Amino acid sequence: MAIVNLTPDSFSDGGQHATVSHALQHAQAMLTQGADILDIGGESSRPGAAPVSVTEELARVLPFLREALTWNVPISVDTSKPEVMQAALDLGADIINDIWALRQPGALQVVAQHASCGVCLMHMHREPLSMAQHPMEGDAVVQVKDFLAAQMSTLLSSGIQLNRIVLDPGIGFGKTLAQNLSLLSRQAELIALGQPLLAGWSRKGTLGKLTAIQGVAPEATQRVGASVAAALMAVQNGAALVRVHDVKETVQALRFWQAAKI
Repeated sequence: MAIVNLTPDSFSDGGQHATVSHALQHAQAMLTQGADILDIGGESSRPGAAPVSVTEELARVLPFLREALTWNVPISVDTSKPEVMQAALDLGADIINDIWALRQPGALQVVAQHASCGVCLMHMHREPLSMAQHPMEGDAVVQVKDFLAAQMSTLLSSGIQLNRIVLDPGIGFGKTLAQNLSLLSRQAELIALGQPLLAGWSRKGTLGKLTAIQGVAPEATQRVGASVAAALMAVQNGAALVRVHDVKETVQALRFWQAAKI
């Protein structure tokens, strides 16, 4: 799953692909490099990010969608706003990827009323403005598993079939370094829920902290090696999808692993 940020302020590549033409070129390049799904977003969810209006998010997302949907590749829309979900699905988007796990008023109804779209439910502690200042406490794996199980049950009660649901533990979303690592090492406990798992480690702050030199963490764009390693470990531990910025490098690593594994 290749990340296409249509935002001026995302933590890793904010502003680099904010124009429609640049974003489309970037997306086409990632498909050429081996991406299977494009995940587009018009609102940053980095720690401390301020929300944007429905009007602004639609203005960022819809022009890209209208063109990209003619390419006949799966398109995921990273949004928590029911109005954006509805507009994207009306145009033909395939997946809703929601950091709020359809907890915003009206979001569940939009997805439930659609006949077949996929939905990715993510765990987030608090919300983007405060999650870094007040991270989780205790065993993150147990809390994340319980939350995802509860949200999945809510979706099933609303008529959304299991084969439409993917789960995401929300690496970095209000979690400490140790908690993020536990979500990887104990990933099997989340996979035991029975649904495909999406792993989103790409360029995250935990990777910067772990690869710091003399106390200085590398910038997000300089965390490619750690991002690829994390994606590979997530797949080795059973993840079905990896959401990445660096498609070429990740695809190369996964292809080698698939060819060489015993």
